[in-house]
Amino acid sequence: MKAKQLRSSLLLVLTAGIWGVAFVAQTSGGDAVGPFSFNFVRFIIGSAVLLPVIGVLDKTGLSTRRPETKEDRKKLWISGIMVGIALFLAANAQQLGIYLGAPVSKAGFLTALYIILVPILGIFIKKKCGWNIWLGVGISVVGLYFLCMSGGFGFQLMDLALMASAFLFSIQILLIDHYSPQVDPVRLSSIQFLVCGLFSAIPAFAVDVPRSGGFGEWIDAFASWEAWIPILYAGVLSSGVAYTLQVVAQPGLNPTIASLIMSFEAVFGSLAGWLLLKQTMSTREIFGCILMFTAIVIAQLPLPTIADRGEKLTGQTGQT
Repeated sequence: MKAKQLRSSLLLVLTAGIWGVAFVAQTSGGDAVGPFSFNFVRFIIGSAVLLPVIGVLDKTGLSTRRPETKEDRKKLWISGIMVGIALFLAANAQQLGIYLGAPVSKAGFLTALYIILVPILGIFIKKKCGWNIWLGVGISVVGLYFLCMSGGFGFQLMDLALMASAFLFSIQILLIDHYSPQVDPVRLSSIQFLVCGLFSAIPAFAVDVPRSGGFGEWIDAFASWEAWIPILYAGVLSSGVAYTLQVVAQPGLNPTIASLIMSFEAVFGSLAGWLLLKQTMSTREIFGCILMFTAIVIAQLPLPTIADRGEKLTGQTGQT
């Protein structure tokens, strides 16, 4: 049992590393082709990458809740569309924040707020949380101040976009928590990526194409490896491979521990921004990141509650 838990933990560390480096890909790819165009192509690729995975799982008998009836397929597509719309809103808010100039480190930490927001939002669906969650919220608010406030008492637009993304990812995670026990999770992921990609085409053509100077110039932006390397990384590795690793590894661990391990995508994001993009952070911003990471850890620790021994929602993870 311990060997299985160690294997699952290492796979989730690898998952977090892939998602963390994806922040660099999002920065480079969004600059090359536009933030919405990047997501449009990335998620279509992510959906396609999972199709052979589904085929292999079906042939080996490892598929869970494979749809057999018309009703099963209807439930699967409704679930995928609902989660896909939530992912579309969350991913594009995140991509917009990065495109507006948020460093990789800040984007990673602000996105990681979903780990605290998920149990808070769970209260509204009668999922209770312990005192450590509320302590984490208080610490994270202080961390946000040091991380995002620069010279005044207003958030920058990129910070607001990333915090909106964290909130929307929380909604997406709760939808997955609701739908995934009812349908095949890999099929659900492929459909949500497809829906997200198709919806992302709307702002891509409405915003990125005119910004590029026209359709011809927009197409030309894809004619370079500067665009395709980050797109393929985000589509194949971040969406397809990392999600599959999560599906394989997470059942072998307590969900609280799994969530905590995967929250390290914020740490990997900061390291990737420093190593690959030469991005730096001020002492004030580093202190804010430390406070926020401390809040995330406290919120995820399986501490006993004092006044409430009811059911907890410890939260699950999301993807870039």
